[in-house]
Amino acid sequence: MTDDIRNIVLGVVAAGVSASLGWLARTYLWRRRLRRKQAFFGLPGNSECLLVVNREAGGDGAVHRHDVFALLELSALIKDCGAHAEIVQHDTARQGFGERTEFCVGGPASNRRMAAHLSSLLPGVKVNTEPEPKAERGAFRIGPERYLAEPGVAEYVLLARLTAGEGERPVFLFCGQRAITNQAASRYLARHHEKLARKYGGNAFCLLLKVVNSQAYGPDVVELVADVTRAAQQPVPVAD
Repeated sequence: MTDDIRNIVLGVVAAGVSASLGWLARTYLWRRRLRRKQAFFGLPGNSECLLVVNREAGGDGAVHRHDVFALLELSALIKDCGAHAEIVQHDTARQGFGERTEFCVGGPASNRRMAAHLSSLLPGVKVNTEPEPKAERGAFRIGPERYLAEPGVAEYVLLARLTAGEGERPVFLFCGQRAITNQAASRYLARHHEKLARKYGGNAFCLLLKVVNSQAYGPDVVELVADVTRAAQQPVPVAD
């Protein structure tokens, strides 16, 4: 074997070894990221979860199109984790929490399940579900602070990851003042779940997000207003 042939053979072997090591490294990193994602969402491979949907205000069992878009965003996350989703209407989801991961979409006015979760898990959050006066409709009160909606200009949504029950699988809440804010929160979670997982790990959190100028930008421009976990989990004192 001449030196030229030997060099060619050694080059091919080295390239093969480098390619194999690179593939192994990428596979290891991909699997580690997948495990972290599955742990954050409580969705190990082949597990089951719930997608709890609301109804459109004034509709007969219809789901608002922006809430449908929110479900599509969440379905992609669930599929990436190798899990399976069961879609149920808010008024037929009669089970506890902790056994299966749950994604609950919609405000308490259109989603009874959301109303129950707020009462049980976030007693410091109050949402105005009265239709009048119009300016107060959908307003949030979190502790001492109030957040009014300016439709199409500035609207708020709560994004929460909470744990309760024996199974300790998380419940994700997307509680917005309008359907488009629910979609904005689901998109925010899809984009920032790695950052949220690094910051909170398996701990509960409740974030207040503001959707800016949705009439022009849709659900894409979202600002983090505050982490309101502590205030949201503390019951509101009863006035004398």
